[in-house]
Amino acid sequence: MEPVTLTFDQPFFIVGGHPVTLGMALFVTIAMLLIAGIPTVLRRQRARQAALEAEQRMTALIAAQTEMQGRIAAMAEVFGARQSELNQSISQRIDGMTHRLGASISEQTKATHENLRRLQERLAVIDTAQTNIQSLAKDMAGLQSILSNKQTRGAFGQSRMETIIADGLPMGSYAFQATLSNGSRPDCTVRMPNGQPALVIDAKFPLEGWNAIRNGADPEASRQAAQQFRRDMEVHIRDIAGKYLIAGETQDTAFLFVPSESIFAEIHENFEAIVQKAHRARIVIVSPSLLMLSIQVIQAILRDARMREQAHLIQGEVIRLMEDLTRLDDRVRKLHGHFLTTQKDVDDILTSSEKLKRRGARIEALELETAGTSPDTKPEPKSFDNRMGQLKLRVVDED
Repeated sequence: MEPVTLTFDQPFFIVGGHPVTLGMALFVTIAMLLIAGIPTVLRRQRARQAALEAEQRMTALIAAQTEMQGRIAAMAEVFGARQSELNQSISQRIDGMTHRLGASISEQTKATHENLRRLQERLAVIDTAQTNIQSLAKDMAGLQSILSNKQTRGAFGQSRMETIIADGLPMGSYAFQATLSNGSRPDCTVRMPNGQPALVIDAKFPLEGWNAIRNGADPEASRQAAQQFRRDMEVHIRDIAGKYLIAGETQDTAFLFVPSESIFAEIHENFEAIVQKAHRARIVIVSPSLLMLSIQVIQAILRDARMREQAHLIQGEVIRLMEDLTRLDDRVRKLHGHFLTTQKDVDDILTSSEKLKRRGARIEALELETAGTSPDTKPEPKSFDNRMGQLKLRVVDED
């Protein structure tokens, strides 16, 4: 078999009806190989560049990490110092708050104890007041039992009136149950000064009619009780005016004593017609306070009458007092003259004392002069001879 010799210009194969030479095939093959190797080279270059960039980034990252670690360490140190300061500040504040809370709790405890002590004292006062109220309730029950009886009720009003009279007037200026010329016996007669007629006071108040008004079961019963009370008061006022108002023996006005301030106020508020009828009959309805005020006025009148009776004695005492004052004035004037003489002597003594003080001051300021030396020449300190010195006294009388 003969060897085949291929040349580059001979057709090697046919592509698309066109002959392809060996050279062209080789060229195409080499071109294809080159084209296929370019991406690999590029990839390798890119890999190297990426590795270099990654290495640079890693170096920068390591440097940043180192710097970050330094900053974190510095921040940790700062945070540790700040945390220590914060812990110390919190501890100090907690200690201060604990101290203040302890002091506040101590003060609150003291205040609580003080309030409890005061509360106990007030409770003790309340207990005492409750005891007094219970005792007063018993007394009120006794008073109610007294007022339920007509005789004891009259004795109660009589007792209150007698107590006010006895406390306000001196003995001998009043009389209880005295008999008048017509045989009637008023509850009290007050003797007026200067021979004036006596003042009559009656303490018989129709309290049962008033209690009937208070205890009325319905308005109609209360209205009927009010009418009955009005009639009883009118009859009582006529009895006082007919029995106790005697011309020349008693005053032309008499007192009707009501033993309760509340009853007195309600009579003037709800029974004005009775009050007006009493005034027309010259009967004055008085409560305990008004009776006490009237007694004080009568006491002042009696005191004034006694003073007028003793006016000549008072005048004599005043004359003797003026004589004593005249003698005291003469003696004070004489004593004043003695004081003036003594003052003049003291002034002369002070003048002489001032002169003596001036002379003593001049003697203290004496001048020592050496014999044969003029007064203007100053002596030598070392050559001064005490034995040859001569004392010269110059006195100028300024008197």
